[in-house]
Amino acid sequence: MTTPNATLRAVRMGLLLSQDEFARALRDAGTRAGQRNDASKRLVQRWESGTTAAPRPVYARALESVTGLPIEALGFAAQVPMARVSDDGRGGHDLEDSPVGTPEASGTPTPQTTPRVNYSGVWLSTYEFVSSSRDNQVFTGKHFVVLLQHGNRLTARSLPQGSLNPDSPLTLDLQIEGSAITGTWQEQTASGGYYRGAGYFGALQMLVDPTGRRMSGNWVGFGKEFDINSGPWELRLMDASTSKATLDSYNRSPE
Repeated sequence: MTTPNATLRAVRMGLLLSQDEFARALRDAGTRAGQRNDASKRLVQRWESGTTAAPRPVYARALESVTGLPIEALGFAAQVPMARVSDDGRGGHDLEDSPVGTPEASGTPTPQTTPRVNYSGVWLSTYEFVSSSRDNQVFTGKHFVVLLQHGNRLTARSLPQGSLNPDSPLTLDLQIEGSAITGTWQEQTASGGYYRGAGYFGALQMLVDPTGRRMSGNWVGFGKEFDINSGPWELRLMDASTSKATLDSYNRSPE
C-alpha cells in the first residue's frame, strides 16, 4: 500500500494553489531557471497520493523554488539526489521518479495506532517565546495553519498571509498517540523582521482536550546562542473545512 504525501499537500494548500495551479507554478519556475519541466496536475496527484515516492531532480529544484522549502521538508519518502551541474550551467542526467518500494518502505510496516478523530481543518497556532536580546520580553507568534491528517500523522503549513508577521512560514510535522501529539516545528522568520530571516526549528508535544478542538503543550528549540529555550504552544480549531473558500477566508493576519 502507498502512503499519501500529506506534507506536500498541506504545503500546496497552504499556498492556496490547486493541483493544476501548482503544476503551472512548477513549470514557470523551471522556465525561469532555464531548466524546463513538464509538471502536470497528474504528476502532482501522483506525488500527493504516494504513487511516486520522490521527484526527479529537475522537479525537486522547481518544488524548492515554488514552496521556499528544501526538498527534504516536503514529505517525500527518501532524500532526492540532485543532478550535477556542468560548467556551462546545464544539468546532468536526471534520475527517474522513484517508484513506491524504496528499501525503507519495503519491510514490514511499524504498527500504528489509528486515531478516532480527524483533525484536518484550519487551526490557529499560538506560541510564546522570551527574547533575551530584548530585555527578556515575552512575545507571541500566531499563524492560521491548514492541518491535514493521514492515519496517525498530522502535517500543517501556515497560510501565506496568515501570520502576525508577514513572510514567516510555519511548518509542523506531528504524530498522534492516543491523546498525545508529538513532533517537530520549523519556522522561517520574516526577512525584514527583527530576526532577519533566520530559520528556527525544534520539538513539540501537546495533549488534545476531550472535545478534539484544542491542543496545548510546550515547544523546545535552540536560541541564537545555541541555548535551549521552551515555552507554551496551543492549536485551536477554527474550521474543520479545507475548501478553497475556507482557506481564503483565513488567509489574513490573526486578530
